[in-house]
Amino acid sequence: MAAQKINEAHEHIAKAEKCLKTSLTKWKPDYDSAASEYGKAAVCFKNAKQYEQAKDAYLKEAESHTENKTLFHAAKAIEQAGMMMKEQKKMPEAIQYIEKACMMYMENGTPDTAAMALDRAGKLIEPINLEKAVDLYQKAAGVFENEDRLRQAVELLGKASRLLVRLKRLDEATVALQKEKNMYKEIENFPMCFKKTTAQVLVHLHRADFVAADKCVRESYSLPGYSGSEDCVAMETLLQGYDEQDDDQVYRVCNSPLLKYMDNDYAKLAISLRVPGGGKKKAPAAPQGGGSATSAAAEEEDDYEGGLC
Repeated sequence: MAAQKINEAHEHIAKAEKCLKTSLTKWKPDYDSAASEYGKAAVCFKNAKQYEQAKDAYLKEAESHTENKTLFHAAKAIEQAGMMMKEQKKMPEAIQYIEKACMMYMENGTPDTAAMALDRAGKLIEPINLEKAVDLYQKAAGVFENEDRLRQAVELLGKASRLLVRLKRLDEATVALQKEKNMYKEIENFPMCFKKTTAQVLVHLHRADFVAADKCVRESYSLPGYSGSEDCVAMETLLQGYDEQDDDQVYRVCNSPLLKYMDNDYAKLAISLRVPGGGKKKAPAAPQGGGSATSAAAEEEDDYEGGLC
């Protein structure tokens, strides 16, 4: 089966090369037919799992489309060449081809297709290179934003923000989160603004910047429905506990369902948050009749010295 497909592929390449030849009676190469034959050859090689040869055929197809001034189809072929690199586990090369295709989509006036391709590239590279994935998601978000497609843009920004947190690039994460929040505000998705405020507070506290965290909450009071909401009360309680170095209070908020069931990267920030200076734990009320119970309580307090969360 594979051998048959490879033979078919070579037949299509021979036809493509014939289409490109000129003669006394044929002055111009037939780029359209050549592109079609190279495309068929690429599919045959792909079916035979000859991915390197399939990649070469897709690139030849792209050349013919470019000569024929059909940039959209050229870009599609280059993107497919990238997918052949992915099949060979050559991810950096795969991403290079997809990025090149995206430039051509933009040049062709189809930015939506470019943004979707960048998103796909981000997903491909994310398991092995978070930094590159952040770059691709941000680029895709920028393309959608330029097209006033804010819902798509903010979703991609969210992916980038979470990866920046995972990479511990917290200063950049604060900028990305603020941009997300502004977009959600613009499209009037206020519940998501509340969630982004919570994420901002967690990031700022991990940066040991209480003032910035507090400012995020204060600024959010202007959002319809925020003041007095579950998100608002939780953040006010968290900030109060953090400011007063009250380990118990911070632990309770950070381990509440509201924070534990956030996106995983933010939930990890919550459960790993520690108050400055190791914090203090409120002494439990001594039970009636207490000598030994009091000393047991003291022992328990020692066990948690240095913070619970």
